[in-house]
Amino acid sequence: MPASPATNPFTLLSLIAAPAVLTNAASLLVLSTSNRFARAIDRARALVGHLKSANAATDPESPTRLVQLKRAERRSLLLLTSLRAFYLSIGAFAFASLVSLVGAGIASSPYEFGLSVAMFVSLASGIVGVGSLVYGCVILVRETRIAVYSIVEETKFIEQRSVVKETLADAPV
Repeated sequence: MPASPATNPFTLLSLIAAPAVLTNAASLLVLSTSNRFARAIDRARALVGHLKSANAATDPESPTRLVQLKRAERRSLLLLTSLRAFYLSIGAFAFASLVSLVGAGIASSPYEFGLSVAMFVSLASGIVGVGSLVYGCVILVRETRIAVYSIVEETKFIEQRSVVKETLADAPV
């Protein structure tokens, strides 16, 4: 049986500290992911603006921009999934903290069943929180790979255009 808060003052602190630290980590991930989400949306809007322009039908870059728009859409959806996972994680950690407090309150009472339930619910909530945190991070890795691939592809496209322009500029007239 765990030590009661009356015999060990650090029991209550340790029950709250772990979920609090994990909640802070999840909150920071929400903040950075929200920024990434905003950038992906801005990129998609810029691409839509280009594709809606009057000369989009004749612009040789339009097919590439359409592929990039689809990729920006995929990134946005992945980031949204990641944000949902992080929000679930924050909620689960907050719930685990609350249940841990309740469990600590009834630890010295004769209600052993209530303590067992509180321990189980708190542990289950913590597992959901950690699982959601890990899942959100895995999704972020996938999104990052797509973003980097887009940059690599765009760099190659620009390099090819530069080579073609230099070749045409160097060609005798």
